[in-house]
Amino acid sequence: MENGVFVEWDNRYSVGIPLIDEQHKKLIEMTNTLYEACLGGTETATAHFREVVRGTVDYVKYHFTAEEKLLENAKYPDLACHKKEHESFILKIFEEVKKFEEGKKFVPNVFVRYLKDWILAHIAVEDKKYAGHILNPKNRALWNKIGG
Repeated sequence: MENGVFVEWDNRYSVGIPLIDEQHKKLIEMTNTLYEACLGGTETATAHFREVVRGTVDYVKYHFTAEEKLLENAKYPDLACHKKEHESFILKIFEEVKKFEEGKKFVPNVFVRYLKDWILAHIAVEDKKYAGHILNPKNRALWNKIGG
């Protein structure tokens, strides 16, 4: 964990769908940006927190929308559950921002660890589930549309 690298992309996180993998890599990059700010101390982390969180929320919404549309098109049977995972993540981000706005200390440090853990766990468990569905040969037409 040096030079602002808190988490590195590893092929074991790949869901096998290039579009989604690239978006996941971007989320990891954003996590590392916040971690790097935290290394600079509380003032630096605080200064970058609002900016990074705003960018993260925007990108997460973009990613979740793309992912959910893909799952909808693939008729993924657990789409409702997957959407709830996404919604709870967004709510947690908003809770952390509220704590930050209320002046709680070390929120960026706590948040960056939560962000890393959630992203990696979500990819490893929930996203791997839908990847199996999408990559199933019976969904080949959809897979061809998204660059498989």
